[in-house]
Amino acid sequence: MPLRPFYFRYSHMAQPEERFLSAQESDPIKMGWMQGFPPPEDKRLDFADGSFFKFPQLRWSVAHMREFMPTISVSRDPTGFDPLPYRLDDDIDAVSFRPRNSDQSMTWEASLWKNYTDGILVLHRGAIVYERYFGALTPNQQHAAMSMTKSLNGTLGAVLIAEGQLDETKFVADYIPELNDSAFADATVRQVLNMTTALQFSEDYADPNAEIWQFSAAGNPLPKSKNYTGAIGYFAYLKTVKKQGNHGEAFGYKTVNAEVVGWLIARITGRSVAQYLSERVWQKIGMEQDGYYSVDELGTPFAGGGFNAGLRDMARFGELIRNQGQWKGNQILPRRAIEDIEKGGSKTAFSKSGHPELPGWSYRNLWWHTENAHRAFTARGVHGQTIYIDPKAETVIVRFASHPIATNSANDPYSLPAYEAVAEYLLSLS
Repeated sequence: MPLRPFYFRYSHMAQPEERFLSAQESDPIKMGWMQGFPPPEDKRLDFADGSFFKFPQLRWSVAHMREFMPTISVSRDPTGFDPLPYRLDDDIDAVSFRPRNSDQSMTWEASLWKNYTDGILVLHRGAIVYERYFGALTPNQQHAAMSMTKSLNGTLGAVLIAEGQLDETKFVADYIPELNDSAFADATVRQVLNMTTALQFSEDYADPNAEIWQFSAAGNPLPKSKNYTGAIGYFAYLKTVKKQGNHGEAFGYKTVNAEVVGWLIARITGRSVAQYLSERVWQKIGMEQDGYYSVDELGTPFAGGGFNAGLRDMARFGELIRNQGQWKGNQILPRRAIEDIEKGGSKTAFSKSGHPELPGWSYRNLWWHTENAHRAFTARGVHGQTIYIDPKAETVIVRFASHPIATNSANDPYSLPAYEAVAEYLLSLS
């Protein structure tokens, strides 16, 4: 069995009825993880054996990923720090909503504990109106973004299309001939960005024979065993993915699509996704901290889920998108790219994806679209990571979390209506 890195911890997903320690009970600082030099054996976490990402240990690890694995920086401009304005609103804690499948109301503040929030920030018209940190996360630390990484890279892909460097109608193999013998050979760039590719690729983490484990093993940065015969590195694995069905018919959430986007970005720009994200965004909008990606043993960034950043910096990114690529009057990213993200994808294709808990949603440019009355769209990652953008309410909500259950279906009943309620509250102040 290959090592199960942090971004593939679905295998430990428990059923919702399981009893977990509460957010208060599992506070990583109170539990004493990794405290001391060296820490006591019963408080020590290890990357190689996977103990660093079991619950409740993961509540410490998500804010300390760089201490466990090789990474590459997404550098900011050290001379260009631009503090966000504050206009704190204490009334947000009392905003109430009704969780899905419940007849009892809940407050915003209570929902943060329910969803094991590590950090939460709300921007309204560019000003911070709410900001809180829990557990192991502090304002000067980065947190694992998980699959929110995909949306950052999908944005870069949309930028390359808008600038004419990437043709969404061309086949992937036109740009990456190394994929001529893979499922991606006759998939268009647009189909990859919208995850409507037809792939023989299972992300069923309960199945030891699922292809996700081969992908996981290829990207594992630790030395391979002597009898290992699989691919070395993310790019090499993509060559082995086989086709199953017809491209363009249905949405299927498969991480390897995001890896292809990462390769396309690198091939077109001559830079890794880490370097390109730094040049196009992180150095342009006054970030407080460098971000970073985890990498495979060849130094290739994990484009499907390896990004880490500070809470305020992720909020800056969300605000850049909300403002159609503008920052302080400067057009940082082409407006056309953001408009393409905002319009959403095919609801018909999404309806075939097996997400009955997200009725009417769509997916485009590696972003999730709620298709609600405010046309809100979101970047999402396992264990509760979120950038939620509500254009009508002029609101951006960013949350880092460490929910014990990886799938977002465990926290969505309390998160999605909470976001909508806060957006409505802020809209009412206009």
